[in-house]
Amino acid sequence: MEEQAEKKEKSNRIYLIIIIIETILIGLLGWLFFSQKTRVETVEKEKLVFVEKSQSLQDELTALKTEYENLEISDKKLKRDYDAKMKMIDSLMVLAKKHDGDAYQIYQLKKETETLRRIMKHFVVQIDSLGRLNKEIVAQKEKVITELSEEKFKTKELTKEKEDLQNTVNMGSVLKANGIKVSGIKTKSGGKKEVETKSAKRVEKIKITFTLGENRIAKSGDKTVFIRIVTPDGKEMAKSLDESNTFSFNGSKGYYATKTMVNYKNSDTPVTVYTAKSDIKFLPGKYLIEIASDGVVIGQTQLILE
Repeated sequence: MEEQAEKKEKSNRIYLIIIIIETILIGLLGWLFFSQKTRVETVEKEKLVFVEKSQSLQDELTALKTEYENLEISDKKLKRDYDAKMKMIDSLMVLAKKHDGDAYQIYQLKKETETLRRIMKHFVVQIDSLGRLNKEIVAQKEKVITELSEEKFKTKELTKEKEDLQNTVNMGSVLKANGIKVSGIKTKSGGKKEVETKSAKRVEKIKITFTLGENRIAKSGDKTVFIRIVTPDGKEMAKSLDESNTFSFNGSKGYYATKTMVNYKNSDTPVTVYTAKSDIKFLPGKYLIEIASDGVVIGQTQLILE
C-alpha cells in the first residue's frame, strides 16, 4: 500500500510539473504573440508616418517651387542664382519620388529642402532691398530730371531775356538816317555847278543828303552806307548787275546804286552821296530810295521825276 501511495504521489508530481511547464509555455507563447503584434503595429505606424513624411516632402517641394516662381527678380546676378536654385528644386522633386521608400534619403532631401527655403527667404530680403534701392534711385533720377528741367527752363528764360535785351540793344544801336532829301541833278559849267531838276530827261545823277543821328550805344567808327534805288520799271539801279555790287539788308540781298564810307562818332553826322554819272536815261515816274548800314535799312524816301 505504501508503495502504491508513493507511486501515485510521484505521478502527481510529474503531472504538476507538466502543467507548470505547459502553463509557462502558454504564457511564453502568449507573450511572444502579443509582443509580435505590438511590433507589427509599431512597424505599421512607423511605415504610415514614413509615407506621410515622404508625401509631406513632395508637398513641401511643390509649395517651395511655387513660392520661388512667384518671386519677381530683375537683377541679373540674383536671377542667375535664382535659376540655379529652381533647377535644384526640380532635381529634389525627382529624387523624392525615386527614393520614396528610403528613410535616410528622404531625411537628407528634407534637409536640403529646408536649406532651399532659407535661401528663398534670403532672396526675398534681397529683392526687397533692391526694390527699395531702385525706388530711391528712381526718385533721385526724377529729382535730378526735375532739377535739370528747372535749370533748362531757367537757362532758356535767361537766354530769352539775354536775347531780348540784346535785341533791344541791337534795335537801340541801329543808326537812323534823318532829314533825308533827294533830287535829280544836272551839272553845268563843266561839272562845277549843279542844278536840281525834276525832268527825267535832264537828270544826270541823283543826289541824296541825310544825317546819321546821334546814338550813344551804337558802335562808333567807319560805317559803310549803301544806297538802293528801285526805278519806276521795278529794276534796281547798279553800275553792273554782278555779285560785286550786291549787299545784304533786313535778311535780303540786293544791288546798290552807290555807297560811301562814313566815320561815325556817335553824334549827328551829315552825309551827302551821289549816284554815278552814266549814260543811262532816267525814266519819268517814282524812284524808291533806301539807305542801309550794318545790314539794316535805316531810312527811305522817294523821288518823282517828270
